[in-house]
Amino acid sequence: GGTMKRRAGEREKELKKKKLLEELGENKLPYLTPSDADFHQLWKTKYSKLSFRKSDTVPEELHQMVQESFLTLREHSCFFQDLVRIKGKDFLTPVSRILIGDPGCTYKYLNTRLFTVPWPTEGYDIKYCSPQIHDACKALMRLNDYLHIEAVKALQGQSLFETKEIKDTTVIDREQSFAISQTEQGSVSKDQSSVCVAEDDRSLKNRTSYNLTLLNYMDPLQMLYLKQEPYFGMGSMAVSWHHDENLVERSTVAVYSYSCEDSSVQESSERELKGRDPAVWHVGLKVAWDIETPGLALPLHQGDVYLMLDDLNMTHQHCVLAGLSPRFSSTHRVADSSRGTLEYILGRCELALQNLQTDSDSKALSLKSLEAAVVKQVEEIHNEVEFEWLRQFWFQGKRYLKYTDWWLKPMAKLEECWRKLEIMTSLVLSEVRKEQQIEEQRNETISCFLLLLMERQKLRKEWTAR
Repeated sequence: GGTMKRRAGEREKELKKKKLLEELGENKLPYLTPSDADFHQLWKTKYSKLSFRKSDTVPEELHQMVQESFLTLREHSCFFQDLVRIKGKDFLTPVSRILIGDPGCTYKYLNTRLFTVPWPTEGYDIKYCSPQIHDACKALMRLNDYLHIEAVKALQGQSLFETKEIKDTTVIDREQSFAISQTEQGSVSKDQSSVCVAEDDRSLKNRTSYNLTLLNYMDPLQMLYLKQEPYFGMGSMAVSWHHDENLVERSTVAVYSYSCEDSSVQESSERELKGRDPAVWHVGLKVAWDIETPGLALPLHQGDVYLMLDDLNMTHQHCVLAGLSPRFSSTHRVADSSRGTLEYILGRCELALQNLQTDSDSKALSLKSLEAAVVKQVEEIHNEVEFEWLRQFWFQGKRYLKYTDWWLKPMAKLEECWRKLEIMTSLVLSEVRKEQQIEEQRNETISCFLLLLMERQKLRKEWTAR
């Protein structure tokens, strides 16, 4: 039921989008940049959950470490275009990426699962192919810790202002909160505990404890073609309009941007232009499925940071507008790990294999139960292991093996589980062929079993074609 509703919602959105583009024709919707008079007023009223930090508020030592790590990863050819699946077709992303984060963590977007290159985490034995890769991962872990603290401060600041607005009859001017200095952030967080108790500490931690970062790299001048932004006429897009997927609800996304600017870009920035400067990278924002509210295009320079707080990622969409120079970004997320960690999938395997038993004398394998519910659960786990983990990993994940071999042992363990699950499928087939089965129970088992087997066959054909 949920899947059908979701598909219906997606179809409705597609029709809305098509209709909107037809209505617009050449007449684009308005959007504002910082040079427009109403920019800050629009930010305050319609985009208040976007928080921005100019590069000079970030410690210089951290800038240096992080920017060196970007260049190191590029030198070691660590960035790859992902092959993603949209509406049954495969596309290479214009942006090249690498996922770095907690050991055993994964991140799924557009039907593609990425596997973390683990950052050096205490208690884990992680070997890297070179000390430089180790140092780069460590630097990004440092950035992750820093952005976690910044996100907590930003959310506390937001709660403080909201509380004051409720208490006061007049609307408070919150403009300074968008370019808040470190000193001001400190004072906000100190006052927080006495003024606002609305934000539970545990909730704050859960929504800002980033477990991974998706690193992006693109050199626009190497791209033969970039899509043009369709609604506002904002220019070339590196990443189209989207909501970030697979995140903990209302969690903050923090982005550190590093564009390798040169003098030509600086000169271009000084020219008076209507709209956004096409030489400079921007993040674009719009209210989702809204044609009344103007969009926002915010310039991103070396070392700038922005945070999408609370439910901004759900209520709004964002895109990345390409400049002229190469750009790196580190996008820190609280990935929904309920179904995306190694610990989770190994637990699922353990659950399925509980239905397999070995005869102590003959060592022959057999199933403990042929109940439809048990068979269904085992075969669902079988499909999950094969298509969400093994095939996803060997399809694209193996490219990371030259940087670290951390995933090899877990994958070998999952393959061993998968082989046992294949045996269990064979055992179900041989059991339901036997005459002595009660017909009603047998039919129930066969019907649910066949559905999952057909699904497996269909998916295997799809993966073979890919």
